[in-house]
Amino acid sequence: MTDLQQLTDREAIRDCLYRYCRGIDRMDEAALRSAYWPDGTDDHGQYRGSAEGFCDWAMTVLPRVERSIHQIHNVLIKFCDGGAAVESYFSAFQRQPGPEGMQQWDLKGRYLDWFEQRGGEWRVLRRTVVYDWVEPLPVPVGSEAERFGARQPVGGKYPIDPLYTVFA
Repeated sequence: MTDLQQLTDREAIRDCLYRYCRGIDRMDEAALRSAYWPDGTDDHGQYRGSAEGFCDWAMTVLPRVERSIHQIHNVLIKFCDGGAAVESYFSAFQRQPGPEGMQQWDLKGRYLDWFEQRGGEWRVLRRTVVYDWVEPLPVPVGSEAERFGARQPVGGKYPIDPLYTVFA
């Protein structure tokens, strides 16, 4: 593999990781599914099974999540025969209803992925999520309108998030 091809492939893998985050945070099913090969698998702790099943499961859970932000850090990529082993650190903040009312979480961990390239496109074939940090956070007081105030527009889910009109 040439140095230029390796740089191009690394960037394609990063782009796939970022599409996954957009898919989860914006509840954008097409973006989420585009991160996985249809015959892939996902072990997310709460869900273990096919990647297609994970996407189906996520689309039933995500409507209850009020706010979600995923960030990717420290992406390490090792090209191997047949694909690439990728370790990506993540940080996520989530706010959602729980058994005793609204709850908020600070989650940190790593995605341990096996990526394959097919037809010139890199996607996740196998994912295992490793949780390194889970901390409940206090839920802020007041409504979102009070907290955000003049900080507009406020992010939302597909298709109402400003992303889908700015880049239309």
